[in-house]
Amino acid sequence: MRKFLHEAKRVIAVARKPDQEEYLQVAKVAGLGILLIGLVGFVIMLISYFIQGMLT
Repeated sequence: MRKFLHEAKRVIAVARKPDQEEYLQVAKVAGLGILLIGLVGFVIMLISYFIQGMLT
């Protein structure tokens, strides 16, 4: 427990608030990831609709 508290104190001492440029970069990457995952899901949905249409 003592080692954990020492490590936690060290991490807090080193941590800093991100500046605006770094924050915007992280926001852009996260947004791009969300869009990419949505696009992949949409393409899979379209493929499943086409396959179901061909089978009926």
